[in-house]
Amino acid sequence: MKIAVGCDHGGFVLKDAVISTLEELGAQVVDMGTYSTESVDYPVYGKKVADAVASGECDLGVVMCGTGIGISIAANKVKGIRAAVVTDEFMAEMTRRHNNANIIALGGRVITPEKAKSLVKAWYTAEFEGGRHQKRIDMITQIENEQK
Repeated sequence: MKIAVGCDHGGFVLKDAVISTLEELGAQVVDMGTYSTESVDYPVYGKKVADAVASGECDLGVVMCGTGIGISIAANKVKGIRAAVVTDEFMAEMTRRHNNANIIALGGRVITPEKAKSLVKAWYTAEFEGGRHQKRIDMITQIENEQK
């Protein structure tokens, strides 16, 4: 599985932990930046990761900023993306099982690198359950398709 990873300066503290965890789980990681704690704009990196996932270049993505909120909002502007901010393992697992989140967002000022590892593992190893949940994903897609 190919996973796009991107962050701004606020999420940079988590990036190495996220990448190493994904690689340990057997994923091929595509690092889309940023590469330091120098201030950058999170929408740039949210869009890079979201475009890679939406186009099929990558299967899934992980985005990180200070809280995970801003970069998830940016990623969710790309058609076909379901990005979710997660702060505990239950959220990480369920957003994949029930919402089929193709991107998770983490906050470098909210969680530790160790917590990020645990969240990524819970999300990455969970599987979408389909069934009644697919109906709801289809409803989200319909809303998205109605937008101009």
